[in-house]
Amino acid sequence: MSLELLGKTDTSAGIESDHWGVDEPPGVSAVLVVKRGPNAGSRFRLDKPVTTAGRHPDSDIYLDDITVSRRHAEFHAENGEYRVVDTSSLNGTYVNRKSVESAVLAHGDEIQIGKSCLVFLTNPKTDQHRDAS
Repeated sequence: MSLELLGKTDTSAGIESDHWGVDEPPGVSAVLVVKRGPNAGSRFRLDKPVTTAGRHPDSDIYLDDITVSRRHAEFHAENGEYRVVDTSSLNGTYVNRKSVESAVLAHGDEIQIGKSCLVFLTNPKTDQHRDAS
């Protein structure tokens, strides 16, 4: 699994935009990359219908941080859409700095769980394949 930052590019309109690429095995259409926090640099595949995140050792995304609840949040994948759901955590879940109970995720969204900031990235190859169907 590799993550490639393709960098900032100028569009024809002169607007800068970030382009991220994710190279994942077939069937994996999204990942979370820890941008800040105790697990910085870690990547987590969202390749199950429900992926759990929290301080509990059995969490799919284990975040060793006292500000994270044992069962803090879940990431749901359904019909090509990804949603983060706060599971009544003490300190809340944030998407792009806004507190949410549940939110549909888009490529590049930042999810804050405790001291960790995770970036949601989609696999353009999988998205193109899905669009072609």
